[in-house]
Amino acid sequence: MDEARPAPRGRGRPRGITQQGIEARSRLYETAIDLIARRGWQETTLRDIASEAGVSVGLLYRYFPSKRAIVLALYDELSAEYASRAVQMPPGRWRDRFLYALRTSLDVLGPHRGTLASLVGVLVGDANEGLFAPSTAFSRLRVQAAFLAAVEGARDRPRGPIAGALGRLLYLLHLAILLWWLLDNSPSQRATAALVALIERALPLAATALRVPGVPGLVTAADALVRDALLDNTPEPRHSCVRE
Repeated sequence: MDEARPAPRGRGRPRGITQQGIEARSRLYETAIDLIARRGWQETTLRDIASEAGVSVGLLYRYFPSKRAIVLALYDELSAEYASRAVQMPPGRWRDRFLYALRTSLDVLGPHRGTLASLVGVLVGDANEGLFAPSTAFSRLRVQAAFLAAVEGARDRPRGPIAGALGRLLYLLHLAILLWWLLDNSPSQRATAALVALIERALPLAATALRVPGVPGLVTAADALVRDALLDNTPEPRHSCVRE
């Protein structure tokens, strides 16, 4: 397709991204995401994507040399949109801010549920493209930062290191809820809505429990285990993206 070719460069013109290139990449990306959603991750090949888009495989390779590159682009797009919405997190108690962060995540991911559901095996079990892979740390940090800020910027922020520990554990709780949502076969995922409502009812009890002697130590110990098992390859996120 002629319109998919980058514009020719004149002599001495610096290499860079052209508008045609941006449009071609966007078209190929959308085709790939749609095909993965319809056929599934394993059943979709780069050759299939090129054929669906009506371009050569060589042109597709120029923008997406592997299916992994497509997944990373999806993570980048969704995490960037999430971060932009998380900036609007209102002030308040950490449990209310957590619910805002959680519901915002569900809202952002909602239009892409079909694609993400087809990627569940990759998200959970793939060492290179999964949720906790080093290659996906850039998007994980964006999202994790919002949950850290939900606690650390709350008016009832727990004292000491428990604030960061609680924020990370809430981020993981959010991931567990997202997995539930992706696997939820109830009409309109009403079981997920019920689960979120149940968690909302339980959060005041959790806030009270944090004041019980010994509980903060359990939270920090659980956080240490989780970081060792899942987040050890992730540097500390900067969470200035959320207003306090």
